[in-house]
Amino acid sequence: MKIVVDDKIPYMLGPLTQLREMLAARGEPLQVLAKSGGDIQPVDVRDAEILIVRTRTRCDASLLEDSAVRLVVTATIGYDHLDTPWLDAAGIRWTNCPGCNATSVAQYVCSCLIATCSPSDITLGIIGVGHVGRAVACAAQKIGVGRILLNDPPLEQQHAAPPSGLRWSSLTEVLTESDVVTLHTPLTVDGPYPTLHLLDAEAFAQMRRQPTVINAARGGVVDEEALLHALDSGKVSAAIIDTWEGEPAINLTLLERAVIATPHIAGYSADGKVNATRMSMAAVADYLHLPDTFDIHAPRLPHFATEVGSPAGAPYHSDMSAAELQLWLYDPRRDSARLKASPATFEAQRGHYPLRREVVELA
Repeated sequence: MKIVVDDKIPYMLGPLTQLREMLAARGEPLQVLAKSGGDIQPVDVRDAEILIVRTRTRCDASLLEDSAVRLVVTATIGYDHLDTPWLDAAGIRWTNCPGCNATSVAQYVCSCLIATCSPSDITLGIIGVGHVGRAVACAAQKIGVGRILLNDPPLEQQHAAPPSGLRWSSLTEVLTESDVVTLHTPLTVDGPYPTLHLLDAEAFAQMRRQPTVINAARGGVVDEEALLHALDSGKVSAAIIDTWEGEPAINLTLLERAVIATPHIAGYSADGKVNATRMSMAAVADYLHLPDTFDIHAPRLPHFATEVGSPAGAPYHSDMSAAELQLWLYDPRRDSARLKASPATFEAQRGHYPLRREVVELA
């Protein structure tokens, strides 16, 4: 059996070694080809049965037609890089990892709020309340955000219950009443609620409180040229951008204007990566009728982290406030400074992202 895997999926070496041993025990040798996701070609997958990718691999007929692939796993929440209708028609099973990095993105959003405003004084509008949006809402409650508005028409139509103590709001209400608008939708181009350029010139024109706009969803959810015009006109006071149109060739003007600009790493905590790898390997185990016993753990923070602390040099101590601990664990301004200094290394910064934990767990 052959598996092709994106070589930037973290913590994969151990599970693949375990998989090789499991298959060997039933007399099946395993060949693994690890390549950069953007470089995976039809010749690589022609004789592969399983393909494990991230967002940089477009999985469609041009890659997979006439291949032996029967399972495609993306170690991501989003799956707009998978041509799912074609995969379904071709009889190729596919899975994603819903919710794998939800708490990581929530950490990112809340750290951005603490770094740029007083959370208790704002109304936070959350557009898209799936796994990630729900995690953002719950984390925002914990850091004392003054008021939270939720918008997700598909969930509302399904009579899904919002997080405790909150209610559904219309998109107009979110746009007109929020001091911060944060997006957590998939990228869709059709259906009753397409999200491509969900925030466009018309949406920005409705904004009344000069909000900060956060995009940690998918690049195309925000019309970036319209956002720049909204920044110029004062309809939007600030932008925090993690996901970009045209990645990795990002809009350099928006990079300069954004108060925080990061290279699509909101979900890149070690904890979120472990979740994605664990869910990916669970899908492989299910497909191969093997037990899901893979041993995958996030590295612990080194002891010196207690001394290094935040960019301001504050050491860790157990009686930190929630806000202090949030920024001690993760301050997005560090990632922003790196990207602004070297936008051409966008992909390298993602591929060699430093250890980030959601919890204090020292080695």
